[in-house]
Amino acid sequence: MCYGYGPSRRSLLAAGLGLGAGALAAASPAAAATTPPHHSRGERVPPGQISMQLWTVRDDLALNYDTTLAYLAEIGYPRVELALGYFGRTAQQLRAFLDGLGLHASSSHDGISPDDAALETKIENALTLGQSYIVVPFLQSASLDEWKGWAERMNVEARVARSAGLRYGYHNHAHEFTTDLGGGKTPWQVLTSELDPRLVHLEIDIYWAVTGGVGRGARDPVKFAIDVIRRAPQRVLQYHVKDRAPDGDMADLGTGTIDFRRVFDAHQVKEYIVENDTPDVTPRRTSEVGYSYLRKVRF
Repeated sequence: MCYGYGPSRRSLLAAGLGLGAGALAAASPAAAATTPPHHSRGERVPPGQISMQLWTVRDDLALNYDTTLAYLAEIGYPRVELALGYFGRTAQQLRAFLDGLGLHASSSHDGISPDDAALETKIENALTLGQSYIVVPFLQSASLDEWKGWAERMNVEARVARSAGLRYGYHNHAHEFTTDLGGGKTPWQVLTSELDPRLVHLEIDIYWAVTGGVGRGARDPVKFAIDVIRRAPQRVLQYHVKDRAPDGDMADLGTGTIDFRRVFDAHQVKEYIVENDTPDVTPRRTSEVGYSYLRKVRF
């Protein structure tokens, strides 16, 4: 089977790199995703929307990539969010391997590209893999100008991604809410004011948003996270679902302090992505607990 993107893809990418009227038309509100529907109370997370962030299972991936992906499929995950590269495969080879397991790489974590050629490669690979999303996973600086520059570049990349049929997002940590860039302005304020909501969506990491609330002295850190989600001009299309232990450490889903039902009831998304940077027992056990939790939780 051929996973090429067809003769029109390259022209779409080239057109997207421009900042003219055609690119802006592709980014119009009519082309944007509709807000995910609100589920009636008592429903579960749709099983087809559950995913695993591969950073969670990185230790097992380093030992045996194929076996790790196979056990995620066996647990029941229909999707994965790629991280750490392709482990020696090309995008086309990885697509064939995932197809054989019944897994879909719907999203990936990719840094801001250093130049337009690298951006084109990133988008071509995402298209080959059949992704819907590419997400910037981490940025950190104490410079206001640097955050503004990153936002400007992300808007450019997002415009190209949109022209190719991909959605482009940003994934938060806690420091975006707590770093003072001067005069009390935070990176989150810069990002949400500078990122074009027609082009860039948010992948909210619930653990880190709650932790940001703790860092800001919020009386109700979960409400802080919900306010972050509701007040952002950008659409929130993806969640990283990661629990928080009483001591602030990460925890497997359902064993910590975060009331995910409140968050899910406040806003539903297209993907619920299990993550724990420090699995409680083993990466496989975290994967099993996370999938089971999301299949059972009601909101």
